[in-house]
Amino acid sequence: MAVELCLLLLLLFCGSTVSEVQPIYKPPPGTLDFGFVPAKTYDTGAYHEPGPIGILFKIVHAFLYLVQPNPFPQDLIRKVAQQKFGNTQGDYQKPENVVLTLQAIYYEIGFIVSAALGLLFILLLPLVGLCFCMCRCCDNCGGEMHQRQKKNADCQRSCFATFLFVASLIISVGVLCAYAANQHLTSQVRGAKKLVNSNFKDLKVFLNDTPAQIDYLVSQYNTTKDKALSDLNNVGPLLGSRVQEQLGKEVRPALDAALTMAGAIRETKEALENVSVSVEVLQEGTERLHANLTDVKMHLSNTLNDSACSAAQAASTCNIIRNSLNQLNINANFSGLPGVSSQLAKVNDVLKIDLSSLVQKGYAAFNDTPDLVVNQTKNILSDIKNVLESIGSNISSFTKTLPVQKILADLTIYLTQSEAYVQDYFPVVEQYDFYRWLGCLILCCMVVLIVVFYYLGLLCGTCGYDKHASPTTRGCISNTGGNFLMAGVGFSFLFSWVLMIVVVLTFVTGGNVEKLVCEPFEDKTLFKVLDTPYLLNQHWKNYLSGMLFKNPNINLTFEKVYSDCKENKGIYTSLHLEHLFNINEFLNISMYTEDVALRIEHIQINLSKIILLDEIGKENLLNFSSSGIDGINFGAYLTEINKSVTKVDLLSFANDLEARADQLPKGALENALKGHANNIRMIHNQQVVPLEQAMSTLNQSIRLLKRTSSELMVKVKNVISAVNAAQLLINNNASLVIVQETKKYMDTIVGYFEQYIDWVKESIAMEVAACKPIANVIDTAVDIFLCSYVTDSVNTFWFGLGGSSIFLIPAIIFAVKLSKYYRRMDTEDVYDDSVEQW
Repeated sequence: MAVELCLLLLLLFCGSTVSEVQPIYKPPPGTLDFGFVPAKTYDTGAYHEPGPIGILFKIVHAFLYLVQPNPFPQDLIRKVAQQKFGNTQGDYQKPENVVLTLQAIYYEIGFIVSAALGLLFILLLPLVGLCFCMCRCCDNCGGEMHQRQKKNADCQRSCFATFLFVASLIISVGVLCAYAANQHLTSQVRGAKKLVNSNFKDLKVFLNDTPAQIDYLVSQYNTTKDKALSDLNNVGPLLGSRVQEQLGKEVRPALDAALTMAGAIRETKEALENVSVSVEVLQEGTERLHANLTDVKMHLSNTLNDSACSAAQAASTCNIIRNSLNQLNINANFSGLPGVSSQLAKVNDVLKIDLSSLVQKGYAAFNDTPDLVVNQTKNILSDIKNVLESIGSNISSFTKTLPVQKILADLTIYLTQSEAYVQDYFPVVEQYDFYRWLGCLILCCMVVLIVVFYYLGLLCGTCGYDKHASPTTRGCISNTGGNFLMAGVGFSFLFSWVLMIVVVLTFVTGGNVEKLVCEPFEDKTLFKVLDTPYLLNQHWKNYLSGMLFKNPNINLTFEKVYSDCKENKGIYTSLHLEHLFNINEFLNISMYTEDVALRIEHIQINLSKIILLDEIGKENLLNFSSSGIDGINFGAYLTEINKSVTKVDLLSFANDLEARADQLPKGALENALKGHANNIRMIHNQQVVPLEQAMSTLNQSIRLLKRTSSELMVKVKNVISAVNAAQLLINNNASLVIVQETKKYMDTIVGYFEQYIDWVKESIAMEVAACKPIANVIDTAVDIFLCSYVTDSVNTFWFGLGGSSIFLIPAIIFAVKLSKYYRRMDTEDVYDDSVEQW
C-alpha cells in the first residue's frame, strides 16, 4: 500500500500541470512549436520467444485443448466469486449452488476424467505389481522356469522385442521432453534475474524521467510568452494594420477619387490651353491657306486662257481643268469658334491650390494609423506584459512548492528496497529451483533407469540369443538380457505410481493455470472478469476506481488501464486522475487569460486626428466644378473638326492635274500645268498637314473636356461626399472597427495560451509518465514468468513424464513376455523321436 500511495502522489503531481480551461473561442493563431517532450526508451521487451522447445509447448497446448475444449467460463467464475460458500451448513445444498457446482464439474470434466484415470493408475499399478510378484513367487504368472516349445516362437519373440523397443523409444522421447522442460525452466529462472533487473531499471527511468518531462512542459510556457510578447511589441503592424485595412475599404477609394479629380483638373488645364492654341493656329492657317489657294486658282485660270488651249487636241482637257478650279478652296471655318479663355482663367485660379498635395497629406495621415495605435497602447501593453511575466513566475513558484523530490525520494527508496529484497532472495529462489530441478531429474532418472534396463535386456537378449540352443541351455548373455528385462519390470512397478502422482498433481495445476489464467490473460478476458461490477467488492461497482479514488462509480477498468499502459500512454490518462486531482485549483491559466483579454478589450484608440481632406481642398473641388467648362459649345467645335481642311484632297488634285497635263501636246502649256501641280503639292505639305495636326490636337482636347465636363458637378459632389463619409467613419464609427479588430487581436494572443494548454493536455495524456513499465511488469509477472517460464515448462514436463508413465504398462507386458525367450529355463518340453518320426 505504501507503493500505491507514493505512486499516486507522483501521478497527481504529473496531472497538476494540466489546465481544464474550456476555450470560449478557437481562433486560428499561428501554430507554436513546442518541440518534443524528452522521453527515454525502456529496455524491457515484454515478449518471450521460447525457441525450439516452443514446438513442444504448442503440442501441449493442443493436448490441453483436447482435454478442455470449452471456452473460458466468464459467467461461471463471476457467479462462483459472487457466491459465499460455507457460511452456513446448508449453503452447499442450495439449488443455485448445486447448479454452479454442476457447471464447474462440466467445465472441468476433461481434467476430472484425466485425473481419475491417473488416480486409478496410481492405485491399481502397485496393487497389480504386488499381485504379480506374489503370483510369480508361486511359480505362476510366468514364474515357473519352464518354456513350452511352439512352432511360432521365433515370430512371437520378434514381435515382443519390436513392441518393447517401440514402447521404450516412446518412453525415451517422453523422458527427453520432460528433461528438456526441466532444464528450460531452470535456465529461464536463472535468466529471470536479468529480466527483473530490466524491469527495475525501467521503473527507475520512469521515476527519474517524469520530473524532467514536467520541467520541460513548464519551460515551454516561455515559448507561448515570447510569441505573445512578440505580437504585443508589434501591435502597430498587427492591430494597427488590421484597423487600417478595415477602414481603408472606404477611406482609400475616397482619397483615390479625390486624387483622380486633382489629376482631372490638371488635364483640364492642359486641354484648355491646347484648345486655345490650336484654334488660334487653325484660324491663322486657314486664312493663309485660303489666300494661297486663291492665287493658285488665278494662275491656273490665266494659264488655261492661253491660246494653246484653243487647239482641238487641248480644248477638252483645258475645259475639264477649268471646271475643277472651284474645288481649290478651304472647307472648315474656325474663325467663328468661341474662345475658352475665361474657363482657362478659372481653372488656373483653381490650380493655385495644390489639391494633390492636400490629398497626399490625407494619405500620410491615414498611413500613420499603426503609429497612432502604438503610441496610444503603450500603458496597456506594459500592463499585459507584466501579467505574462507574473504567469510565468506563478508557474515556477508553484512547481517549487510541490513535494516532487520527497515523493520521488520515497518511491526511489521503496524501489531500491524492493530491488535489494529481490536481489537478496533471488539466490534462495535459485536454491529452491535447484531442489525442484534435482527432484525432477530424479524422476527422469527413474524412467531412464527402467528404459536402460529394457534397452540392455533387448541388446543382451538379441545378441546372446541362440536359436539352436534349448531353453535350458541358453547362454549367459541371453539370460542376462532376460534378467534386465525383469529388472525393468520390477522398477516399473516400483516407480510408476510415484511418477503418476507427480504427473497428476502437475497436470491438474498446470493445466488449469494455462486455461484459467494464461489464455484469458492473453485475450484480456481475465480483465473483463475482474472488471465485473460488484465482483471483488460487493459494495463497489468498479473496484479499481473504488480503491484508487474511493469512488466506485467512476468507469475505470483493469482492461482499459492495462491497454493504455500497453500503448505507452501517460498514466494520467490511463488512471483517469482527473477525477482525483482538481487541476484548476493549482494551475488556473484561464484567470490570467481573462485578465489579458480584459486589458486588451480596454484598449482605446482615437483616430480623430486623421484629416483626409481639409475644407480648402473641398472648396477647391467646388471651384473646379463651377469653372464653366461644361458651358463650352462642344458641338460647334466638333462640327468644324469633323470637316476636312480643303474641299478636295490637294495631293489627289495635283496628281490629276499632272496626269491631264501629260495628255496635252508637248510644250509650254504642259510644263506650266505641271508647275502648278507641284505648287499645289507644296501648299499641301507646308500648310494643310500642319493644320490637320492642329485639328487632331483640338479634337483630343475637346473630347477630353467634354468627358470631364459631363455631370462635373455631380462627380465633384460624389467625391466630396465619399471623403466626408470616410472622415465620418474615422471620427465616429472607427470605434466599432477597432473593437472588432481588437477582439481578433485578443483572440490571437489568448489562442497562444490555449495552444499551450492543449499541448500540455496532449503531452500529459500520451507522453508524460508513460506507463509502459507498469504494463511490462504485469506482462513479465504473468505472461512471461508465470505462463511462458513456469506453466509451459511444467505442462511440458508432465506431458513427457505422463506419456512415459503410460507406456510403462505395455512395456511391462512385452518385457515379461519377452524375458521368457531370453532367460535360461530349468525345464523344457521333451519329445519322443519315434513320435516325431511318425
